[in-house]
Amino acid sequence: MKKKRLFGLSLLLSILTLLIEAVIALIVAVVYGFTQESPNAGGGSALFIFFLPVLAVFGIAVAGALSVVLVFPTAWLSDVLGRRFGGREAWWWVPAVAAAVSFVPGVALSAGTGPAGIAVVWLLTTAVITVPALLWRSRRERIFGPVTLWGLVAVVLTAVVGGVGLATGVFPEYRPPAVTSADIVGRWSDGHGGTLTFTADGRVSAVGVGVDDADTDADADADGDGDGSELDSCTGQGTWAYEPGRGAWSQVVDVTVDLCTFDYWNVGGTESRPALYQYIGDPDSGNLYRLTRASGGS
Repeated sequence: MKKKRLFGLSLLLSILTLLIEAVIALIVAVVYGFTQESPNAGGGSALFIFFLPVLAVFGIAVAGALSVVLVFPTAWLSDVLGRRFGGREAWWWVPAVAAAVSFVPGVALSAGTGPAGIAVVWLLTTAVITVPALLWRSRRERIFGPVTLWGLVAVVLTAVVGGVGLATGVFPEYRPPAVTSADIVGRWSDGHGGTLTFTADGRVSAVGVGVDDADTDADADADGDGDGSELDSCTGQGTWAYEPGRGAWSQVVDVTVDLCTFDYWNVGGTESRPALYQYIGDPDSGNLYRLTRASGGS
């Protein structure tokens, strides 16, 4: 009978497995993000590459903690239960124990998603714990090489499938709806009382529309009275013009209102429900001020 692997080696194997799973999950999340409405779906910040070393260190630390807190107890308890109720260790105890161990974390991660969301996250969490736990209890001596090799294969295959799926349209990539000046005419609301009303003759009326005033926010931050994300309110009359740009991603609506400072309004949403939005603060933050067409506002 082969001896059990040293705890330290099993811990390293678990960390490696969890990191591989994390990379696969990241690729899936990126591909999924391209299919969802997102103003940044066309590309990300180049600065992200400089954070990769920090992200890697953080990922190793998290994987180590998860290995000690979740993976090791799952592997140990599955062996104990196998010997207690079956007279020997059995691999199928691992997913059963993983399901029990991951229930609370799964529910916590899926808070507010409803029963279906909880079930999906619970199953995914169970699978994430099961794989490294099975490898933890393995008696195979030369296992790091195969795990690394097949892990890289899984990562590359996931990336290829995602890329091909996006390129062929199997996974439909999100694109803003292509609009015209006529589509802009009407009343657009932020859902909290702020509206922009566009007329066909190029006039616009703003009522309580948010304005990202950098100077005001900077003063608020300096005084400790704000977080740099609060918006001033703008009300007034002005003019507007639709600029189609070179494609759906570059089309904008230029709004000029006295005493108000607006950036260009970008076009987002979907064909059935277009939206106008501006960035709040740093565009990389993803914070948006968004308007959608009010019902009966055409």
